Amino acid sequence: MPGSEQAEKILANLKELGPRRLMALGLIGLMTLMLVGGGAYFLSKPQMTVLYSGLDREDITRIGSALQDSGIRFDVNTESSAVLVNHSSASRARMLLAERGLPRGDSAGYELFDNLGSLGLTSFMQEITRVRALEGELGRTIQSMKDVQSARVHIVLPEKGSFRKKDQMPSASVVIRGSGTGEFQTAQAIRYLVAAAVPGMKPAEVTVLDSSGELLASGQGKDASSAGEMAGLETLVSDRIQENIRKTLTPYLGLPNFQVSVAATLNTDKERVAQTIFDPDSRIERSIQTVRSSESAQNASSQPPTTVEQNLPDEQVDNSGSEQSVEENQRREETINYEISTKKVEQTREGYDVERLSIAVLVNRAHLLETLGDGADEETINNAINKHIEEISQLASSAAGLNATRGDQIKVAVVDFQAGTGELEPLPPLTVTQVLLQQSGNVVNAVSILVVSTLLIWFGLRPAISALVPKPVANDNTPEESELEVGLDDQLGYMASDPSTHAGLIEELSKKLDASPVRKLERVVEMNEEQSAAILKQWFYESETA
Repeated sequence: MPGSEQAEKILANLKELGPRRLMALGLIGLMTLMLVGGGAYFLSKPQMTVLYSGLDREDITRIGSALQDSGIRFDVNTESSAVLVNHSSASRARMLLAERGLPRGDSAGYELFDNLGSLGLTSFMQEITRVRALEGELGRTIQSMKDVQSARVHIVLPEKGSFRKKDQMPSASVVIRGSGTGEFQTAQAIRYLVAAAVPGMKPAEVTVLDSSGELLASGQGKDASSAGEMAGLETLVSDRIQENIRKTLTPYLGLPNFQVSVAATLNTDKERVAQTIFDPDSRIERSIQTVRSSESAQNASSQPPTTVEQNLPDEQVDNSGSEQSVEENQRREETINYEISTKKVEQTREGYDVERLSIAVLVNRAHLLETLGDGADEETINNAINKHIEEISQLASSAAGLNATRGDQIKVAVVDFQAGTGELEPLPPLTVTQVLLQQSGNVVNAVSILVVSTLLIWFGLRPAISALVPKPVANDNTPEESELEVGLDDQLGYMASDPSTHAGLIEELSKKLDASPVRKLERVVEMNEEQSAAILKQWFYESETA
């Protein structure tokens, strides 16, 4: 087999080099590979800059996933505490991670006690560590909620006091950074979560703010109806009504052919109503009390009349004109006590009332004209548009639950949509030129690696191998051998021209062959086969190198 023969030749040549030369060739090859590989690595490695440092493993995992999803190349240092990216991609990577709320920071939880030594630890330090651990655990739980990118929790626990009339209530404040529109609902959930995690805390004692300083939820005091809660409720109601209208009009018009805007005005005033209802028809006599009294009185007066005769001596004045009176009174009093059924009703309203709704619907005129066709005249178009407006108004009013007596309004307008207000179109694919320009750095690095490898092989490896391997001695043909070859050619040509002289020529040719150097060489080979084999191997090596 040619392959096996070549392999045997290569092995034989390597054996002839000896162990020293083989070791030298191996070291040269290894150094060449190391130089080429190192040059390729450092030339192809882009310039990296530190994106964030001092990170924990969880943050590094989140950052790596975000960068990998965005197609940004990154690397991590050997300590797994810093993330590195290309210098050209650093700004883009920071903006991307800021949108996703990364890194979230080190919110240590109960693992704080793992690194806390017990020697010299006071009760105050233990209490502070416990509060910090509780804050960290709550922060981690809040960060796991939907649309919450980061969270900080601050808890204030009451201190025990012997001379206080009232016990202090624990309170807490939470600052969150969210990425969605449901921050109000999330804030309410956070309040109950924190209140349930701290003993004795009520949801009214938890205040939630966002990273911009807007109040999302506060305590249930006089100022409970804060601007943040009011805005959150109005946004929630507006979005819900807007979604209902969009679901109703999408099959009728198509999603890119209309726009809806809803403004809701709410009343969040609290109302408490207490009523007591009596039912007189269901009375029952409980007790009867009767009081009777009778009185009789007679009065008589004998006073003499006041006259002149009364002042004369020895005159008797007639007293028959005295006054007399008789009085009789009778009284009867009856008191009946009834048991009447009563009903007490007490209502407390802490929700909201919709005071007014304002709805605006914009419809694409071009879409309505497409449904009418090209042959419609202006009057037909106007009638069709008015009909569509009326139908859209009725559908939107029903979906939103408008109440005319409440003062709700709806406005439907047919306008021409400007370019760029519809759905976003996908970006066109990159051309070959753009791809080459983006990969120009890699192409330059590859060319540099190829040039360096070629120079190392040509000016380093090749001269070293030539110096280690000895050159074979050239064995030129002797003059006798040349003459023999020429004579053989002439004799063969003559034999072809004249066949009658074959016998004499064969004898003469045999004598010349016996006396030729080739025959002598055959005899030498038969006498010393090992030396002859070495010479042949050296010839093969010379022919391969040539």
